[in-house]
Amino acid sequence: MLKFLKNHPFAVEAFFESSVVLTFALPKEQLQSLIPEKLELDTLNDQYAFLAVAMVQTKALRPKEFPRILGHDFFLIGYRIFVKYHNKKGKRLRGLYIIKSETDKKKMALLGNIFTHYNYNKIAIEKHQHGNQTQITSKKSNFDIRFTAEEAEVQLPANSPFQDWKEARKYAGPLPFTFSYDVEQEEMLIIEGVRQNWTPKPITVISYQVDLLKKLQLEDAILANAFIIENIPYYWKKGEIEKWNK
Repeated sequence: MLKFLKNHPFAVEAFFESSVVLTFALPKEQLQSLIPEKLELDTLNDQYAFLAVAMVQTKALRPKEFPRILGHDFFLIGYRIFVKYHNKKGKRLRGLYIIKSETDKKKMALLGNIFTHYNYNKIAIEKHQHGNQTQITSKKSNFDIRFTAEEAEVQLPANSPFQDWKEARKYAGPLPFTFSYDVEQEEMLIIEGVRQNWTPKPITVISYQVDLLKKLQLEDAILANAFIIENIPYYWKKGEIEKWNK
C-alpha cells in the first residue's frame, strides 16, 4: 500500500507565489552516477549536464478539485537534474529527476515522503529582504542565496556555457515531466506537470552557498543561469507507470 501511495495516485494542484531557480552546469561525467538507468542526462553540446536548485513559496497544495482551504502552505528547496527519457513508444520526454527536497514544514515533509519519491527533509528556512536584495538561507543545510530581481537588463552569470538568455531558458525548469525509477520492479514513474503564466525573468545572483554540491563532491560547478517566476497556477497529473520488465 505504501508503495502505491508513493506513485502519485491522484492529481495535485498548488499555487506558486514565487519560484527562484539557479541552474548549475557541470561536466556530464559528474552527474551520470546520480541518475537511474533508463534516464539520460539532458546535455548542452554533449559536454555540460545541469543541476537546478529551486526555491519555491508554495500555497494551497492539495489533491486537485479539493477546496483551496484544505491546502498546505510551505517553502520548498528542491534539487533536480535535467534529464531525458525515451519511452517504450520511442517518444522522447524532457524532464527532471529529483535527488533531494527540503521544506520548512514538518507536515509537508511527512506527506511528501508518503506520496512521492522526492526524499523530503524538514529544515528551518528563512527569507529576508534587504532593500532590493533577497536572501534565502538555512543554517541547518548550510544554504545561502542572495539575489536581486530588478527590471534593468541582467547579464548571464560569468562563465555560463549559454550563449544568451534564450538558450538559458531551455534549462530554467520546471520541465513538463518528472521521473522516478524503481530498479527492482523495472518501472518508470512519469508525472506530468501543467502550468500557466510561465514567464521566467532573469535575476542577478550576488552570492550563493549550496552545501549539497560539496556533499555530492560535485567539483567545477558553474552557475549557468538564474530566474524568478511569480504567481503561477500549477498542477500535476496522476502518475503513470511504464513497465520495462514486460
